Amino acid sequence: MYKDKTSDYFEGVAAKYLRAVDANPNKSNQHEIGGLPSAGFMRFLGTPKEHEKIRFRAKQVYITDESLAPEVSEGRVTWYDVRSYDSKRDPEYRLYYYPNSVTELISEGDFLLIAKMRDGSLLMVFTPPGGTIENQLRLLFGLDHVSGRVKAGSLDNVALLLPLRLMLEGLGLDLGHKDAEDDEWLSRLIKDFGGDKFPSTSIFSDYARKSLTDIIDPVGSPDNAIVGWMEHEEKLFRIYERYLVQQRLRKGFGCEGEDVEAFISFSLSVQNRRKSRVGHAFEGHLSCIFKLHGLNFQQGGGKGFTTENNSKPDFVFPGFMQYRDPEFPLEKLMMLGAKTTCKDRWRQVLSEAYRVKSKHLITLEAAISERQTNEMKSHGLNLVVPLPIQRTYSEEQQGWLLGLSDFIECVRNSQALV
Repeated sequence: MYKDKTSDYFEGVAAKYLRAVDANPNKSNQHEIGGLPSAGFMRFLGTPKEHEKIRFRAKQVYITDESLAPEVSEGRVTWYDVRSYDSKRDPEYRLYYYPNSVTELISEGDFLLIAKMRDGSLLMVFTPPGGTIENQLRLLFGLDHVSGRVKAGSLDNVALLLPLRLMLEGLGLDLGHKDAEDDEWLSRLIKDFGGDKFPSTSIFSDYARKSLTDIIDPVGSPDNAIVGWMEHEEKLFRIYERYLVQQRLRKGFGCEGEDVEAFISFSLSVQNRRKSRVGHAFEGHLSCIFKLHGLNFQQGGGKGFTTENNSKPDFVFPGFMQYRDPEFPLEKLMMLGAKTTCKDRWRQVLSEAYRVKSKHLITLEAAISERQTNEMKSHGLNLVVPLPIQRTYSEEQQGWLLGLSDFIECVRNSQALV
């Protein structure tokens, strides 16, 4: 499983809520962000000499809780002293940014996280305040309360849980950190799968479960098992994917005039495989756990495995035949949606099985905002979060969340009813 930390990729971090002069050109003569030296972040940016301007490559991102994909812009920013021409005044350092598709979206009050990466570039993430994205950024970079002032974060010992890793990769970052054992795993993967293409998700997931050397007890500790299996499979997948992509890039993409379209097609196939595979892997591992616990269930999507309006719930307990039987006791019916990340997609679960009044959704997403979990509660949705990820939620939220073992017990009890 992954052993890297946030500090393997970032040197330092600071965060603030944007003021009007930071975000609104009508209230400032420049596109500038101030206040960063007060957070101790200046040591990562450097101290400009007289009249000097320090330039950084920067990836700027705007993302909301509802975003299907973030808005991303890459360019440069400038760090300088706006008072360098006035020796009678103390220095005032600001970060100048150029207008682009991201900065057009930012507003006063938005949360900004700015991090110095190990390659010397900057990551600047803007998001509306008080949401899940802000919560996850705080968690990822060791940030506690941020008031109107700038706050520095600590990257020491911040582990990259799988949902946080997926979040960073969703922002377009390449987490290519290699462990000493990666080469050994690659040799095994090439030997077992041929080194020319990916096996099916079900085969690869089964391989991940069987090859995990850490002690995993899916019966005694299903919460740790689902997280452990997912992390291990994700690690193996990225090791093997990196190798296969490198092999494809070495071959090239055809003659001039065809190579661009071929490359774009290949790139899209890589992205689509990443998106679809993780969800199927999650469902596959859950299915394995449910079987080991002796639960009666069926997965949606196949012929006949649908509910009203051709909806396809991920799991129905004990099955679709019982669901469609008007004589079958409602108290013995349960359904479970499975989404590695929620966003607004959790609402889909509400309409997937009308006969089941109290629905369940399991997710690997960390630090969902209280605002969103309160909305889930108001709609009667029970959120299931594996215990290793529950610690990223507030104490109040944890009092309401179910673990995977809790959910399994609920199903077992429903199926034991006479």
